Amino acid sequence: MPYIKLSEQIEKLTNAQRSDAFIKQFRDAVREGKIDAADLPSRFELPKQFSRRGSDETYSKTVRDMVFDHTPEFDAWFDETNQGLNTGRRGSKPKATLENIEAGLVDFKELAAATRAKIEASYSKGQALGKSRATGTKKTGRKAKK
Repeated sequence: MPYIKLSEQIEKLTNAQRSDAFIKQFRDAVREGKIDAADLPSRFELPKQFSRRGSDETYSKTVRDMVFDHTPEFDAWFDETNQGLNTGRRGSKPKATLENIEAGLVDFKELAAATRAKIEASYSKGQALGKSRATGTKKTGRKAKK
């Protein structure tokens, strides 16, 4: 199998704004022995554009390039990692927007069931409140003002 540079593989990511997270996961995989890789003396610029707080200015970072053995195991790891980077950050659910529903990131049936349950709970609460007021029970302990 041929050897590939990390800078070439980064270009194959579907979400370039997550390239920094991919680098971190790649280095973790190398450290754990899942991927065989070696450092190169050259550096390359990440495609991600970072922004400074309080300013519209953007900048990019450079990282040390690596060379790794391109194997079927790496392909499987890359596909899984790339998919994981596309689904969003860990622990956060995508917002229920039209674009996310159309893209399939949010389950419409689950969202509709949650909305239905919320509306039903609100309706039941209103009905219970109306019934309690309609019975005409008067509270004791308070005298009317004259």
